[in-house]
Amino acid sequence: MAEIIEFRSNGNNAGGYLAMPQSGTGPGVIVVQEWWGLDSGIKEMTDRLATAGFVALAPDLYHGELAGHTEMDKAAELMNSLPSERAGRDMSGAVDYLANHEATTGDGIGVMGFCMGGLLTFVLAALRPDKVKAAVPFYGFPQGDDQPDYSKIEAAIQGHMAENDDFFPPAAAMHLHNELQALGKNASITVHKGSGHAFMAPHNALGTQDPDLAAEVWPTVTAFLHDHLG
Repeated sequence: MAEIIEFRSNGNNAGGYLAMPQSGTGPGVIVVQEWWGLDSGIKEMTDRLATAGFVALAPDLYHGELAGHTEMDKAAELMNSLPSERAGRDMSGAVDYLANHEATTGDGIGVMGFCMGGLLTFVLAALRPDKVKAAVPFYGFPQGDDQPDYSKIEAAIQGHMAENDDFFPPAAAMHLHNELQALGKNASITVHKGSGHAFMAPHNALGTQDPDLAAEVWPTVTAFLHDHLG
């Protein structure tokens, strides 16, 4: 029960992959892509959320562009050339689309992202505190000078980071955990021992997929989302 859809994005059009639960209704969750684009892995994670009872939408932030799982240079180029304002606009439009969808229940929207999408999960939570009430970033978070205003976040956060990660170091993840706690946010970031970046990825492009860890984490994630979204 999935389809490619279009939605309005601040006067423009954007697209995405929408998966519906068998019941036909459920809380809404945005799924934010890795640097590859709207690939098979992100679609599978979106389908898994639908199976767990959510109306799940993965916006196509690259507008049709896609890198193969052996094309890391192309993936990096697509990520680095993604206009941040357009990404924010498209994610916000996706939030509005889900919030207004007849199948979406509950008062808030969730967001889940992986790698680049984990970083953007924090961005969207700060951008749309009016709607985003639960956030689950996987092995990705903002670094450097370009930080969102964490004080604006109203969502509960359950973060899952990797111990062996050169892209998003665990020490920096825990620093962010402490920063969010100091701001009084309902936030918990866990660094999973022995894990590598992209440990949830169905495609296993980096050879770091950990099926046992993924099976352990997934029920806690879906329970967290249901607790905060309905």
